Amino acid sequence: MTDYPAAGPVTLATNLADYPVTRALKSGAVKSELVNFDFCGPKIANQGFKPMVREGKFDAGELAIVTFLQAKVYGKPLTLLPAVVMARGQHHTINYNVARGPLAPKDIEGKRFGSRSYSVTTGVWVRGILKDEYGVDSSKVTWCTTDDGHLAEYQDPANVERLPAGSNVEKMLIEGELDGAILGGDLPDEPRVAHLIPEPQKVAEAWSKKHGMVPINHLFVVRSDLARQRPDVVREIFRVLKESKAQGVLSGGIDPVPFGVENNRKALETIIRYSYEQKIIPRLFTVDELFDDVTRDLV
Repeated sequence: MTDYPAAGPVTLATNLADYPVTRALKSGAVKSELVNFDFCGPKIANQGFKPMVREGKFDAGELAIVTFLQAKVYGKPLTLLPAVVMARGQHHTINYNVARGPLAPKDIEGKRFGSRSYSVTTGVWVRGILKDEYGVDSSKVTWCTTDDGHLAEYQDPANVERLPAGSNVEKMLIEGELDGAILGGDLPDEPRVAHLIPEPQKVAEAWSKKHGMVPINHLFVVRSDLARQRPDVVREIFRVLKESKAQGVLSGGIDPVPFGVENNRKALETIIRYSYEQKIIPRLFTVDELFDDVTRDLV
């Protein structure tokens, strides 16, 4: 248990990357008299997710939504705020080796596809979209991974194969050792690799318009000790995040980083369902049970 000051300002060890929604906060353009953010996380924020859920390393910061769902399953003392800091279309992240022959989405059943880990949030979104939009049964794909998930307690399902230590998924994809792969970044500059879903940006935009949401990657979380002891601090964190967002995110169209439970309900319901269907979590959560009595009412 971590004890925080009963009143007055607090300093919070925080893992948070630079995004349009966070830039004003991190630059100091948005300030708080109650919260001092010590931005001490790694340069690549997702490298702090495993220490956060396994060691309780940070007081606050961003966390992948699927990692949070698993953390809740295993009783990790983290409290979710309805504040999205990173979201994006996911259709561009799944690719295949064209030298092994043409592939349509449904054709990946029976194939070997690489991914950093099975439970990575991008992968969960992609597999869910492939199921809903293209009828793909991802349990019939062998998912070849280089890393375990963020939660030590989680065991991958039977259709997940751990690659030998030192394996590089992108290299294996290019060299034809894998049929395809989910890659977090842009398509490699390599003629042997192509998007599984043609015109993925256009398709992703149409998907978001159809469903009224952008797939959530990361939201803000705090230690549950902080949430219990200092709800005023949690409200202040939400306030400054919201102010920072207002300075960095253009309005109009579908909000890519919604704040508030209701604005995130549909996306959260979807990623909960995808996580359950893919054996990432053992039961379906309701959206409301992801939040506590304070964070549930933040708007």
